[in-house]
Amino acid sequence: MPSNSQPEISTTVLPNGIEIYCFQKNEEIFLIYEQVQEYFRHGIKINKGDIVFDVGANIGIFSLYTWKENEGDVNIYAFEPIAKTFELLEGNIKRLTSEKVKAIPCGLSNYARTEKFGFYPNTSSISTVYPDGSKEEKDKFKKAALQKINEVHGSKNIFHPLYKYTVIPHFMLSFILNRKIQKAFVVEQVTCQIKTLSEIIHDYKVPHINLLKIDVEKSELDVLLGIKPQDWTKIKQIVLEVHDLENRVETIKTLLASHGFDKVVVEQEPYLKGTDICNMYALRAEINKK
Repeated sequence: MPSNSQPEISTTVLPNGIEIYCFQKNEEIFLIYEQVQEYFRHGIKINKGDIVFDVGANIGIFSLYTWKENEGDVNIYAFEPIAKTFELLEGNIKRLTSEKVKAIPCGLSNYARTEKFGFYPNTSSISTVYPDGSKEEKDKFKKAALQKINEVHGSKNIFHPLYKYTVIPHFMLSFILNRKIQKAFVVEQVTCQIKTLSEIIHDYKVPHINLLKIDVEKSELDVLLGIKPQDWTKIKQIVLEVHDLENRVETIKTLLASHGFDKVVVEQEPYLKGTDICNMYALRAEINKK
């Protein structure tokens, strides 16, 4: 169902103390914050002075977390193609008053173009060039939500933003989630600019990328296919969210191995069991030895 309504703009404070602009104060912000921390596993790390690409930056939570963890001494290129989301990303980055963090208003893919995206104003993190409002997709979304709520219930963490749902009777919880998911999947079409990663490396004269983070809602392989052969050696570590469609996990693992990534780990969070979503961590041998 299309929507042309202007999304609500608000502010909230992340667990690390950074105040941010966001579309709405809801659980999505803090779930993304949790996800960001999951990226730093299996040897993935950033040191002060490193160069980081945040592809699929959304409103900038990964960039802000990385900046804070490295006391502002990190160079970040944050990419967000959707204009309304980019405004918040840019606003959040300006709050840092740091020239080391750049917000770039484009998406990355396998070739440069303009492209229509599905923008989800109520759940901006799932906006994508491959929108899918099917019942199957919504059912997977609901399943993951229920499994996450069960996980929180087991942890007995009363401060978790989802804890309030653990005390709701199941039949009521199902109804509430159905309403929330219906709202989450309201979508509007927007036209965005897309470039390739190699174009960015060339245009910004980027000497190397210490960490390439990709979270682009089913476009992750497209992003990797936009890297020219001569630029692969400039990339030291990659962490990406993968939607395992058409054997994509194996395709990406093979691609990464062919470009010298010796360690590739695939991991799925327990609450995502039964979905096609997982994280992939890729490092080169010289990184593993450090």
